[in-house]
Amino acid sequence: MTSLQFSHQHHPLPPLFTRDYLAMVAANFMLYFGFWLLIPLLPFYLKETFDQNEASIGVILSLYTLAALAVRPFAAFLLDSFNRRWLWLVTYGLFTLAFLGYPLCGALVVFVGLRVMHGLAFGAVTVGGNTVVVDIMPSARRGEGLGYYGLANNLAMSLGPMTGLLLHGRVSYDVIFFTAATASSIGLALALGVKAPSGPMARQGALSLDRFFLPKGIWAGLSLMLLSVPYGATTNYVSVYVAQAGVAVQPGLFFVLLALGMGASRIVAGRYVDRGLLIRCIAVGFYLVVAAFVLLGLCGPLASSHKEWAVAAFVAAGALQGVGFGMMFPAFNTLFVRLAPHNRRATAVGTYLTSWDVGIGIGIAAAGAVAHGSSFSTVYLCGGIMALVSMAVFLGIAAPHFRKNALDD
Repeated sequence: MTSLQFSHQHHPLPPLFTRDYLAMVAANFMLYFGFWLLIPLLPFYLKETFDQNEASIGVILSLYTLAALAVRPFAAFLLDSFNRRWLWLVTYGLFTLAFLGYPLCGALVVFVGLRVMHGLAFGAVTVGGNTVVVDIMPSARRGEGLGYYGLANNLAMSLGPMTGLLLHGRVSYDVIFFTAATASSIGLALALGVKAPSGPMARQGALSLDRFFLPKGIWAGLSLMLLSVPYGATTNYVSVYVAQAGVAVQPGLFFVLLALGMGASRIVAGRYVDRGLLIRCIAVGFYLVVAAFVLLGLCGPLASSHKEWAVAAFVAAGALQGVGFGMMFPAFNTLFVRLAPHNRRATAVGTYLTSWDVGIGIGIAAAGAVAHGSSFSTVYLCGGIMALVSMAVFLGIAAPHFRKNALDD
């Protein structure tokens, strides 16, 4: 660590904020803004339009994530084998077009089919963008660069749900769908201007598991998956939870706090990752996230007797979850990339995102079922326990494995 800090002090760092990098960050923001605009509204949409209950809503919404999960390994294989930039642009275009299909869904089965298709496009475009941005940034500033790139997601996570909830009840769902399509179209226009290398091609030969999945990332992937289960339950149901529990607060505030916490901590954590403190960033993030899920679970019981304490717990949960996840995301992303050679970079990114999506899908489906039989308070208290198990897997197995197997750039 000392030698790395010494080199930072005596040698100018290569430029990070190039035109192409800034365009990618902006395109990433617009993609996720369109995505997050719909997230808190879809449970209401399914209930109001198709008269679905919580359990079936959970299953339907999880199909998007499961579709993204299913396509990621194949997208990673193609991105490592062909021109990464063009594949990224094509999938961005398909993602944008899908928004225009929602107003045409007259039957539930059509909605489900479109949602699956949209999930496939999302899974591919996010692997592509995350890989291309790693290709165009200097390796000495990778943690910082991924921090800012992820910050675009966090800003979208704040503004998207808040915009969607403000529009809900004031305009029709069709207008909201077109708004999301417009945002994504602006992002696609920005993406078209990005110049990027095609990426080192993987040798064409016999197909094997490591062309689709990074075996060295299995332990970190397991830890990440366990962590994302309660996260998926939070982002998809926190608005419903607040309404049912009677917490005297606007649910959109949670997304604002989550995004602000993530944004602030991502920037700082990315720089520490570049100084060799990757494991420590993840460990500190775990402590904050465990506390956040426990506080969120307590909001429901507190709302019936101590309303002001319920609001305080809700606010603290949003902020702590944001700071904790913001510290972990650029560190986990860098961890996976450093476990793979350059021509397997998309595979590493795909494994990272797939691990996250598996947990998200489980979290959405399981939370709907558990809440239907018990309560969302139970869901989030169990989430705190699951985050503790995830931390044990990471510190006990994944971190030592990374120290032994990490590659230098």
